[in-house]
This record gives sequence, C-alpha cells and structure tokens, in this order.
Amino acid sequence: MNAPHKLLTIREVVAATRLSKPTIYKMVRAGKFPRQVRLAEQRVAWLAAEIDGWIAEQAATRCRA
Repeated sequence: MNAPHKLLTIREVVAATRLSKPTIYKMVRAGKFPRQVRLAEQRVAWLAAEIDGWIAEQAATRCRA
C-alpha cells in the first residue's frame, strides 16, 4: 500500500497500469482516469493512492461483469 501523498511519474503510472502515455492522457481528458497534479510548468505527477484506487475499480468491475 502506498503512502496517501506519494507521487508517481508518468513512467510509474504506465508501469502500474500497463496503459500507454497517450491512452492515459486521453482518459484523463475524458474524465475516466485520475487527474494529474501540476508540480511545475512542465512537470506533473499522479497521487499513488488515486492510481491504486483506479486499479481497484477496474478489478471490481471485472468481477461484476
């Protein structure tokens, strides 16, 4: 389990979800994936707890189908 405020880079999010970078950004724009936190003008990260929650949601929907 990750600390509640641990930040993940896009590479770490790609590794955790097995989604491509373009797919992640497309899903963020569509409201289907957690939004990133802007750290600087050209640096973003994601909250690890939100990514973990998203993964858990995907697993839960698999069980309901």
